[in-house]
Amino acid sequence: MSVSNINKSLNFYLNILLFNLEYERKENKFAFVSLNNSQIMIKEINGRWETGTLSYPFGRGINFQIEIENIDELYQNIKKQDYPIKIEIQENWYRVNNKLTGQKEFLVMDPDGYLLRFAKDLGERK
Repeated sequence: MSVSNINKSLNFYLNILLFNLEYERKENKFAFVSLNNSQIMIKEINGRWETGTLSYPFGRGINFQIEIENIDELYQNIKKQDYPIKIEIQENWYRVNNKLTGQKEFLVMDPDGYLLRFAKDLGERK
């Protein structure tokens, strides 16, 4: 993901969302972060990787879903940091063919406006 400020993004992903820093290349303003089995590469805008002009909010039309087990802990950490929640935590059920699949979820926007949905799987209903 292209970001406007690598340090601001790293602070958000590491300190607010509790991602792990797998590695970074400071000289390239690049970082690879992870949370459970989800991985994200972030790179400060440099004119090389962008496919067009970026303006806030970046990633319009994109909704990244990140599945986690400790959704309540993460949600509370975000609230404690006084970071805005786009959609508050709630339980939702979605039809998949002839069954309902549930998840507890909430949404936040990162500093550049990428929409992130954190979800905990609640299983299926017939």
